[in-house]
Amino acid sequence: MRISFLATVAGLLLAPAVVLAHHSFSAEFDAAKKITLKGVVTKVDWMNPHIFIYLDVKDDSGAVTHWQCEGGPPNTLMRQGWTRKSVQVGDEITVNGSLAKDGSKLVNSRTIKLADGRTVGAASSGGQTDLPEQQ
Repeated sequence: MRISFLATVAGLLLAPAVVLAHHSFSAEFDAAKKITLKGVVTKVDWMNPHIFIYLDVKDDSGAVTHWQCEGGPPNTLMRQGWTRKSVQVGDEITVNGSLAKDGSKLVNSRTIKLADGRTVGAASSGGQTDLPEQQ
């Protein structure tokens, strides 16, 4: 009885931290602010609750900007055919998504054009992926 009480108290104390750690799409991103980034992958974090792909993007003058691109949960991506090798450091990819509301270099990824030319959904929390129709 005492152990179950302690477990319940611990769960109640930790619940707010879990809720605060994961925000809805509309709380963090602006669906009206679309962006397309083409760059070189510098890092891939394949972990819950979202994968993150870090991208170096060069502008017309050659200046490099570092971007963080959020994708869906690993399980969802794996059900869509992704593997840990789908995006690798050094790959040149194109990410379509929505900008963060806070003006940071953070994007909620909707689609990703992989190095092999395939366009895949990124399991975005922002709704439809805008994938081209498959024939």
